[in-house]
Amino acid sequence: MFGKILRDLRKQEGLSQDELASILGISKSTIGMYEQGKRRPHSDEVLKGIASHFGVSIDYLKGYSPQNSGISYEDFEKFGLKRIASKKLPMLGKIACGKPIMCEEEYDATVDSLENINADFCVTAQGDSMINARILDADIIFVREQSIVENGEIAVVIVNDDEVTLKRFYYYPDAQRVILQAENPKYQPIVFEKEDLNHIRVLGKAIFFTSKLK
Repeated sequence: MFGKILRDLRKQEGLSQDELASILGISKSTIGMYEQGKRRPHSDEVLKGIASHFGVSIDYLKGYSPQNSGISYEDFEKFGLKRIASKKLPMLGKIACGKPIMCEEEYDATVDSLENINADFCVTAQGDSMINARILDADIIFVREQSIVENGEIAVVIVNDDEVTLKRFYYYPDAQRVILQAENPKYQPIVFEKEDLNHIRVLGKAIFFTSKLK
């Protein structure tokens, strides 16, 4: 079972046995024996390395679901279910949906993301200013890094050089004005004009978000 799971994970990522062996620091022949069921990893450290690279749990490698639900890998195949390919994105931290909050522009955690989400980092929403865009407090926002967005798009913006917020972005170059618009009528637009534009910076465009079931 371990061998089939490893082979499926490797193929989903488009890796050859040589490439996976190089990544894990073991020989190609060892990978081959793993996949043929002739050998299993001799230590938990090897299993941890494989699990870490593919973003799955050790229990998943042993034949159980990532949620440790007791559903076997064979059950997933029986019902035509497939593991969703994923990747890890850096987490910037909390971001204001309301009054801008202080921002430390460094990454100290990661978030699992679907492989087809074209994002560069994530932030956690804080507050209620974007509720009419269905973005709620504690939602995780996936952001594609870019220095400008189209008018009306939702952007992560650093304001006053050290605060960060999530708002709809509007830029009017002829008037030298930027408006950051909330999606909650109780919040007034945040307006920057002329020389104040030197103190704001777009970090990226919000392209996806996830919410926890309550």
